[in-house]
Amino acid sequence: MQSGTERKNVRAGSRVKIVQKQHQGTGQLTEGVVKDLLTNSAIHPRGIKVRLVSGIIGRVQEVIQ
Repeated sequence: MQSGTERKNVRAGSRVKIVQKQHQGTGQLTEGVVKDLLTNSAIHPRGIKVRLVSGIIGRVQEVIQ
C-alpha cells in the first residue's frame, strides 16, 4: 500500500481510498478509481486531491495495489 501524499504514487486509473471534505472530521474513506488529479504539487501533506470516475472529489489516503 502506497501513501497518497505523493503525486508520483497516484495515476488516472489507480484504485484509491479517499476522504471527502465533509468526512475529514470522521475520517470516513470512500473507495474508487481515479479519473483526474487536481493537485499540481509533487507532495501534499493531507493527500493528493483527485476526482474519481464516480465524480466524487477528495484527498487520497491510500493507493490500493
